[in-house]
Amino acid sequence: MSDMRFIIGGIALIFVGFIILGGFGDNYQAATLESNEFGTCYEYSDDAPPKEINCSFKIFDQTIFFGLVIGFIAGGIICLVKGAKGGWDNKVKPEDIVGPGNNQNNNSDDQDKR
Repeated sequence: MSDMRFIIGGIALIFVGFIILGGFGDNYQAATLESNEFGTCYEYSDDAPPKEINCSFKIFDQTIFFGLVIGFIAGGIICLVKGAKGGWDNKVKPEDIVGPGNNQNNNSDDQDKR
């Protein structure tokens, strides 16, 4: 995989992580506050009254969600670092080099000029 693909993939993973956090994060941020302040947690829905649930389940869901988001962002950072540290153009094989100064690409025109 070329280095530029790692950079683009890293940017995409970080972007996806922040989009998921921004779009769905508000559903998971209240569990710690509810358990610390009130000692009871509630599950909210649009069509039913809130029902009391065990706080450890809600905190576990919150931990899984934030672990997923951190996984996306960390994967993106790793890809960015790998892309930035990559070999870029210094790992080109000598037989693939094109241009002046390459002895293997001598044409008959070059030999006539000598």
